[in-house]
Amino acid sequence: MFLRVLLLCAASLYGYSINAADDKRPNILFCISDDQSWMHAGAYGCSWVNTPGFDRVAHDGLLFANAYTPNAKCAPSRACILTGRNTWQLEEACNHWPFFPRQFTSYVEVLARNGYHVGSTGKGWAPGIAKNTDGQPRQLTGRKYNSKTAQPPTKAISRNDYAGNFSAFLNDNDQQDPWCFWYGSTEPHRRYEYGTGVSVGGKSLDDIDQVPPFWPDNETIRNDMLDYALEIEHFDDHLVRMLTALEKRGQLHNTLVIVTADNGMPFPRVKGQEYEMSNHLPLAIMWPQQIAEPGRTINEFVSFIDYAPTIMEAAGLNWDDTGMAATPGKSLLPLFTSRQHNSPATEKQPLHRDFVVFGKERHDIGRPHDQGYPVRGIVRDGWLYVKNYETSRWPAGNPETGYLNCDGSPTKTEILNARRTGPDTAGYWKMSFGKRPAEEMYFVQDDPYCMRNLADSPIFLLEKEKLSEQLVATLTEQKDPRVLGDAGYFEKFPYADRKGNGFYEKFTAGQQVKAGWVNESDFEPAPITEE
Repeated sequence: MFLRVLLLCAASLYGYSINAADDKRPNILFCISDDQSWMHAGAYGCSWVNTPGFDRVAHDGLLFANAYTPNAKCAPSRACILTGRNTWQLEEACNHWPFFPRQFTSYVEVLARNGYHVGSTGKGWAPGIAKNTDGQPRQLTGRKYNSKTAQPPTKAISRNDYAGNFSAFLNDNDQQDPWCFWYGSTEPHRRYEYGTGVSVGGKSLDDIDQVPPFWPDNETIRNDMLDYALEIEHFDDHLVRMLTALEKRGQLHNTLVIVTADNGMPFPRVKGQEYEMSNHLPLAIMWPQQIAEPGRTINEFVSFIDYAPTIMEAAGLNWDDTGMAATPGKSLLPLFTSRQHNSPATEKQPLHRDFVVFGKERHDIGRPHDQGYPVRGIVRDGWLYVKNYETSRWPAGNPETGYLNCDGSPTKTEILNARRTGPDTAGYWKMSFGKRPAEEMYFVQDDPYCMRNLADSPIFLLEKEKLSEQLVATLTEQKDPRVLGDAGYFEKFPYADRKGNGFYEKFTAGQQVKAGWVNESDFEPAPITEE
């Protein structure tokens, strides 16, 4: 009872009219697709992906034009969402397939301790292992609701009836507490059933207005892209059903709905890399009770570390009282109030962010001693600047181990074959799998596919120096071990998937080692020399 009183007092500080019998703190519906680049939704002008659910959230709420993850891979990106901390501030959770550090608390765990009914369906924080001190699994995203199933459109799509499981979660809320639900679709993650974008989705290869110029433009790759589109639409179909269910229950008005993705599309040079299509992600937010002038597009930068502070503030909780580690994240709630009026007050209101930082360490196995590929970067003023720390390493994993930081796919096979049957005069293999310079800089405002590296241009030297200095200053302030000089810090942590450890040593010893997320043909017969 005492905790309940404290919650009511805290929530009242944020303007909510609450009493013990009528808790008006908002519900939280967090929806995250698995591997979707930012531009692939109707609200962003994409004509070959149909997303009425996402588009409705944007229309009835806010569409964010510049949302970025600090790390473009599933587990580290989701760790940033749940904790409000950058990937280099999360110890082993900076890596893919880690043991989740016990000292870091998720916002869902906090809400559960503070009177919220919490649950999730599909993919939560993953892949990796998260356990309490007693060895029991932690519920980082809440109790699992996965029992309801349905026939999917293709054999490659999950049988999880996400929306049905959401309704089961709502039915279990007997006390009518405010609730927090994590909808984690496993779509559009690989693998796909080839050709179903056309045969099931009714799409045409000509629907795609542009194939990214770092891939060949042919029938195989267009089919692969349309299969990806079909799976985004499956995610969106369940979002539509969830919104409808909330309307029928009269709960949508006071529900904060956040719709995003964890990292870019599962194609070469995107997922697991640190380019514009890797880290720049879709984001739409609605909260009918609180958002002023819905339908606005927010152009200010947003980082994934901003989600947890937003949710905490919306729930009436002071971050310092949650027990969560200090965060550089910033609540998005001030953006819910319109800034369109040119009054003196709004003119003086500071920007939410005018830049974002990102980076990575170790993702999937496939380098000697399971080494990572460390990167740090910054986006500001239309520029993307990247620092590659270990340029002697292969960015997507070693060729002879299947380029394991790139999911197997028809597109990957096409690019590998472009080199094998060569000459690869267009440089497709080089762009996706070749070694990289120490610095890269792209004017993504005009070059969203990051095709023209201007890092060595004397014309932009001062701009590069400014970006580099701001990146280092920010990471130093945030105590990034790599920037502070401990280059091996993140590589000392073991993989939670024990089968992954020592992959390279087993491979070179002639032992048969297979990875389920790539094709057999991805493995080069022997180490190759950069061309």
